[in-house]
Amino acid sequence: MRFIYYLISGISLGSVYAIIALGYTMVYGIAKMLNFAHGDVIMVGGFAAFTIISTLGLPPVLGVFVAILVCTVLGITIEKIAYRPLRNATSSLAVLITAIGVSYLLQNLALLIFGSSTKAFESVVNIPALKLADGQINITGETIVTIITCIVVMIMLTMFINKTKAGQAMLAVSEDKGAAKLMGINVNGTIALTFAIGSALAGVAGVLLCSAYPTLSPTTGSMPGIKAFVAAVFGGIGSIPGALLGGLLLGIIETLGRAYISSQLSDVIVFGVLIVVLVVKPTGILGKKIQEKV
Repeated sequence: MRFIYYLISGISLGSVYAIIALGYTMVYGIAKMLNFAHGDVIMVGGFAAFTIISTLGLPPVLGVFVAILVCTVLGITIEKIAYRPLRNATSSLAVLITAIGVSYLLQNLALLIFGSSTKAFESVVNIPALKLADGQINITGETIVTIITCIVVMIMLTMFINKTKAGQAMLAVSEDKGAAKLMGINVNGTIALTFAIGSALAGVAGVLLCSAYPTLSPTTGSMPGIKAFVAAVFGGIGSIPGALLGGLLLGIIETLGRAYISSQLSDVIVFGVLIVVLVVKPTGILGKKIQEKV
């Protein structure tokens, strides 16, 4: 029974990783950029919800909406100010350094505004826990909502990409920006939309993460952001199903490793499994091998 409990907890944690990883995989798949400030957008979403719910005492639903809105605007702003001028840079190192700079900027702004002390986050989930096997397995409301949210997000995002003109434009830009521009597609607008969607999902993930683990600080998004990036690479960066699979597997591996091997070595186990996967299949589990023309 304990194994089933740990498995469900791993799926819940992996669902958060999967939602965050979608932001990484969408931006990389379409703009060919690694937005390492994505983890700190999660933190901003958490603080936005915290301000609405705990500081102002407004309903949690409004807090979730504000978190998504703030993160969406922040993502568009970051793309326009920090990344768009470097899109045609000859060195990818410039984008990487800029992303790290944006990450530290967001962390220090949060430090100045909210202070360094860890805040107690009030959960936005208000549904009772589900008890199974005569009460031996207790599934929290946060776990249920997180898993359901992940499933809904994946279905909606897949339908958006495959069924809408904006989604088709994203696919075209991911294949060839120049050809897409010649076909009349607004490349800048499409990439900005990608950042907006990814950042909105980061806001959702931030609220879910802080609800499941009710603490909040300026560095809250750092490690989940790194692990979500690992999940995206694990599943095959650039692949939406890969982000889901990578996130779920990563959450399960981390939870089972913490439970059965060592809580102190859980991160080592996660990154060790990533290394093994990349040695065996460098493109990730669902990643496709790309042939470069010479």
